[in-house]
Amino acid sequence: MARLQPVNHSESTGTTREMLDGIKTKLGMVPNLMRTFAHSPATLQFFLSGSQALAGGVLSPKVREQIDLRVSQINGCDYCLAAHTMLAKSLKLYEGQILDARRGKSEDPKTNAILALAGTLVEERGHLSNEDFARARLAGLSDAEISETIAAVALKTFTNYFAVASQVELDFPKVEALNA
Repeated sequence: MARLQPVNHSESTGTTREMLDGIKTKLGMVPNLMRTFAHSPATLQFFLSGSQALAGGVLSPKVREQIDLRVSQINGCDYCLAAHTMLAKSLKLYEGQILDARRGKSEDPKTNAILALAGTLVEERGHLSNEDFARARLAGLSDAEISETIAAVALKTFTNYFAVASQVELDFPKVEALNA
């Protein structure tokens, strides 16, 4: 049972209503997580602003989805895994690529390096070593790509923690656990 009930979109007002209307226009629905963020317009705006900023960056939508899958897998967020699996499919990532991203792998060497960096960031709670940066640069990652990977991990960690702590109810198809 959710610890915070999602805000009823049709009963929302003001800035909250405007933001939820924008999400519905873009996605065709307002996911439970975003309706739960809406208890605080500042929280919802934080998420939307971060997402919008990253959408204008150097990392492609597919790579950002792969980062989201990797971070959500490590953080154990079933809600975000379900949502990002669906979003990844809409971006034409096939099932093998989705599972690989959850495991921190990609056939593309640059994406593989980004996923490795993202995984290390989560596992080491941001404490990257000089060697971690050297590996990223050796794989061809630019400072912009490294910066945006860090930002994407931070934003996804926020949504993971929020979803797990508030026990947001799934409104996307549940994904299976990975085999060890």
